[in-house]
Amino acid sequence: MEMKSVTRSLRVLEAVARHQPVTVGELTKIFGLPKSTLQRTLVTLNEAGWLRANRKDTTRWEVGARVLAVRPAALQGSSLFAAAREPMMRLRDALNETIHLSVPDALHGMVVVDRVDCDHAVRTFHAIGDTSPLHATATGNAVLAHLGKSEIDEVTAGTLEGYGEETITDPGQLRAELHRVRERGYAVNHNQYLQGVCAIAAPVLDGEGTPLAAVAASLPDSRFEPGRLPELGRLVAETAAEITARHLA
Repeated sequence: MEMKSVTRSLRVLEAVARHQPVTVGELTKIFGLPKSTLQRTLVTLNEAGWLRANRKDTTRWEVGARVLAVRPAALQGSSLFAAAREPMMRLRDALNETIHLSVPDALHGMVVVDRVDCDHAVRTFHAIGDTSPLHATATGNAVLAHLGKSEIDEVTAGTLEGYGEETITDPGQLRAELHRVRERGYAVNHNQYLQGVCAIAAPVLDGEGTPLAAVAASLPDSRFEPGRLPELGRLVAETAAEITARHLA
């Protein structure tokens, strides 16, 4: 009985991925199962992070951030992953800091999909699949700054959660910061999300200028030197631009 339930859950997950955003009624027609059974399965997958309600129509279901956490193995064959790996390693070698590649999970947040570690005994660590908020991280701001006005308005219309004294929670201040990010080409997180953790990030864009991902150099606050920001920002932005060029080639 347990195995049957697991199999059903996996088939429902596959069906949602194929037909998203999809309603319970539409899934009922696909599987021929009672609505109550499918609803229980959807709720279970939602609680585990595999599925979520669509942000514009909460009666419809779509895949969640957890799916992105298992994508790295599949990403290894993708052009984005392949384009990013060598530039990330060169940036790690240049800075001897941890380098992350993160992708946006719609407007829900960022998900780490690849990491290149440095050899410092004290270093930052974000596991593959870790999620983080758009408004409080360098990768999130790098992506947000290159989205359209309506998408930025949607993010700033909600509550901007504070994670510490440095977190920007005022919509006007966040818009001003995103303007600065666009102007200088990189975003900075100085204890805005996790205390003692800093990062400099730049966006990886597609051919139309839409952000596909963000590459970040992450380091402990103890090694963060504000005077080096222009240099670090330039190196991270150059790495992001190289990944963009390799991905589009």
